[in-house]
Formats: sequence, C-alpha cells, structure tokens
Amino acid sequence: MKSSVFRDRYYAGQALASRLVRYAYRQDVLVLALPRGGVPVAFEVARTLNAPLDVFVVRKLGLPGHEELAMGAVATGGVRVLNEDVVEPLQIPNEILDQVTAKELAELERRERLYRDNLPPPQVRGKVVIVVDDGLATGSTMRAAAQALRQLQPARIVVAVPTASVETCNEFKSVVDETVCAITPEPFYAVGQWYEDFSQTSDEEVQNLLRQSRQLSHPQPARG
Repeated sequence: MKSSVFRDRYYAGQALASRLVRYAYRQDVLVLALPRGGVPVAFEVARTLNAPLDVFVVRKLGLPGHEELAMGAVATGGVRVLNEDVVEPLQIPNEILDQVTAKELAELERRERLYRDNLPPPQVRGKVVIVVDDGLATGSTMRAAAQALRQLQPARIVVAVPTASVETCNEFKSVVDETVCAITPEPFYAVGQWYEDFSQTSDEEVQNLLRQSRQLSHPQPARG
C-alpha cells in the first residue's frame, strides 16, 4: 500500500515552511539543517522565511567496540554532551571519552569545512533557531542537537520536521521551546515511508544548497 505524502524533501520543505510563516522576514531567525537529509528541507524553509541557512553537524560518540551505544555526542561549535545514563553505570574513563571525542570532532570539522566552504560557524547566541531535519524517528540525533544548541545560548529553539510519530513529536515539546511537525501519521514505522523519493542526499547537494542560500538576500541585523 502506498503511504507517501511528500514527493521529495523539497516538497516536504515547502509544506513545513507554510507552518512557520510567523518567523518570516525576521532579523533574529536562523535556520539550521541536520545534514545531510535535513538540508533540502531546510533550504525551502529558509527560502520561504527569507532567513539565513546553515548546517548543524552532530556526531555520535559511540562506545569503542559497541559503537551503536551512544556515550554522548559532539556538535557544531565544539559542544559536547554526554549521556550520563551510559557513562556513569559503565564507569567509562575520561581517556576513552576524550579519545572518541577527538576522533569525532575531527570528522565533524572535516564535514563542516566541506559543507561551509571554510566559512566560520553561525552565531547562535540570542537567535531564534529553527532546527530542521527530514523527519523524526527515535529523535536521538535531534535531541543531541537541541542539547548542544542550548549551550550556545539561543533565544529560542524550534524543532521543525515534515513528519514524525505523535509520540516523538510530543516528547520534544518538553525538550525545546516549540515543536512543529507537519504530519504525525499513525502507525509510524519510518521517516522514508512518507516520501515518494527518499534517496540519499549527497555532500555535493548539501554544498550547492548552502551556496545557493548564501546568494539569496536576507535581512541584515540591526546595528546598535
């Protein structure tokens, strides 16, 4: 049975943007995409809102030998958040945490250089930050992104996705300032179920969309 709602991530971004129009043409708004799949969605959101677009890269800190177990995450700006529910019971030594952090930070920085053309990371402090992905399944990456962003002191964090389960969407209401989920279908098995085209987004596509977005006109912050 065909259950897709969105033709592709761009179409999903347009649908999501229509639910965020109250943030249009504001000087304090920044759209951050979780790469790679979140970038095409966020491109359409940023274009509709006339807001700057950037990426917020998150890398999981996997336990050596059991990488699927997340000890925490690192994110844009060098922020590290630890999953104390894993670190404390397993008594993971600082040397292991630091070693894995250094490795993942190096990969994060490589991706940021690639995506951002060596431009510095965006200034988040005091901004209304709209964090966009192509959907929420477990929400673990978005949760890490929100925790990391909070440390950078934005004025407000808005999580915005085209699709998520009702449960996950509701969970985020206690994690961030606002959650916008365009559709919350039930039963919800996977994000890709709601897209006709859910093919992988390439690094080249991410680079091109960020360059295109930088070339669009955006409102300039007031000086004072």
